[in-house]
Amino acid sequence: MPAYDKADLERRMAGAVEALKGDLGGLRTGRASTALLDPVTVEVYGSHMPLNQVATVSVPEPRMLSVQVWDKSNVGPVEKAIRSAGLGLNPINDGTTLRLPIPDLTEERRKELAKLAGQYSEKAKIAVRNVRRDGMDALKTDEKKGVFSEDERKRHETEVQKITDTTIADIDVVGDAKEKEILGK
Repeated sequence: MPAYDKADLERRMAGAVEALKGDLGGLRTGRASTALLDPVTVEVYGSHMPLNQVATVSVPEPRMLSVQVWDKSNVGPVEKAIRSAGLGLNPINDGTTLRLPIPDLTEERRKELAKLAGQYSEKAKIAVRNVRRDGMDALKTDEKKGVFSEDERKRHETEVQKITDTTIADIDVVGDAKEKEILGK
């Protein structure tokens, strides 16, 4: 059984791109998005739970989020969690519903968010490079075991590098698009 598994490498690299998309979805761009509240956890029933397990989040208007809390006794903790999440949002309490107007981003905040998007992209690229290194190590191990000849190993290494280059290009496209969206270009 060879240690090298092309499908596994592709799956792990694609996972890094998906994780990046998830991270970037949580960055605020001035438009309302339910993904904005994904990182929020609420302390209810003696434990920390993701917001989407205690309320329904919707987008009634382009610059407004609505959080419909299922249990009226949890409205206070949900409001507190959103305020303390560092998202710059001020909930308006309507009894069981919290309305979250999305304020305009200042130029300074836009630059901070664009920088953060760049950091997320770099983190994803590092993950992809680590997967590439694992693949190259597996190829060398297989060559030593006699699974591949040196020529086959080199051919597979070229293949791994192509997959890596393609994935990093995808990361650049996703990251650059998010930075442009944040900066309003």
